[in-house]
Amino acid sequence: MWNNARLLNGAATLIFCAAILAFATEGLAWCMHRPYFTLRGVRIEAESGSLRHVSAAAIRTDALPHIQGNFFTTNLESVRLAFEGVAWVRHARVRREWPDHLLVKIEEHEALGTWNDDRLLDTFGDVFAANIAEAEAEGDMPRFYGPEGSEKEVRARYADFEGWFAPLGLKPFEVALSPRYAWQVRLDNGTPLGLAVKLGRESDRDMLEERIARMQAAYPSLAAKWPHLTLVDLRYPNGFALRAEGLRLSDEPGGQAAALHAQHSRPTGRTTSAPSARQRV
Repeated sequence: MWNNARLLNGAATLIFCAAILAFATEGLAWCMHRPYFTLRGVRIEAESGSLRHVSAAAIRTDALPHIQGNFFTTNLESVRLAFEGVAWVRHARVRREWPDHLLVKIEEHEALGTWNDDRLLDTFGDVFAANIAEAEAEGDMPRFYGPEGSEKEVRARYADFEGWFAPLGLKPFEVALSPRYAWQVRLDNGTPLGLAVKLGRESDRDMLEERIARMQAAYPSLAAKWPHLTLVDLRYPNGFALRAEGLRLSDEPGGQAAALHAQHSRPTGRTTSAPSARQRV
């Protein structure tokens, strides 16, 4: 080996290059830690439009203390996670701005309604914690209830209910999925508590739509006769039960509400109604 000039020259060149690389790396690290590259500001922008709910105070308290290092050494992923921990922030994008700033672009949650009375549900079906009173200050919001993990399913069904009940001039303001996965929706029909519609468990893809179609066929005539309907129970295979202010069974002389069972062969628009032997109140 020691008599091989070519091998010795190659080894010397390799050692020299390694030394140069080590000095360069050390020099670069020294430069990166100079005060010149200290972060001097963080610029906040909305992804679109303007920020409506994210406050400067919340950013100063919940995000800025987590930013460590300078322009080169700051971990952008950690900064992103810190900003996404701020109330109303759905998503954050972070990048460096030469020579001493960070740019953070924020996408806010758009609240659709309340979730289980203590959190908010956004338009994507994501649950987040924020000041509910602040969201409600912009107007009445629907209420959503369901087991944990069912948020996106409830959000999707809310959109379905909006479309299915729109031809009746009814809008859902509460959608509930029980722990046993039975559906109930409450509609704004002018009564103080609204019209509750019980739909039951979803056994197949088209079941809910078919049950609501049965109600669509009969509702105009029923609402004309009993304008203060408070309950429609669609959990029957071929009919439904009603509850309304002033509705009485033939064998029940008193009481504010009773049940009527409407029998249908198909949701064709033809309806025959008869008092039910079994009350559902």
